[in-house]
Amino acid sequence: MQIPNELTDRKILGEVGDRLARHRLGRNLTQAQLAREAGVSKRTVIRLENGESSQLTNLVRVLRALSLLGNLDALVPAPLASVASTAF
Repeated sequence: MQIPNELTDRKILGEVGDRLARHRLGRNLTQAQLAREAGVSKRTVIRLENGESSQLTNLVRVLRALSLLGNLDALVPAPLASVASTAF
């Protein structure tokens, strides 16, 4: 499912949390195991999976532990060279 722009922030965070949980479960990890692999607290994993606010650093650590860090390119694609050069 593609996340539509019209969704509220809360709904988007909830969808991201659901996706993280599904990836974790797909790797047969408990929240505690993922927390250890990511170097965050279990409470942080719970917060992320519940769609609650968390530091971006924590999200990056969890994405790395789930081998999903490469997907950040889709989230924030690198700007085109021509766009970057005209911005300055």
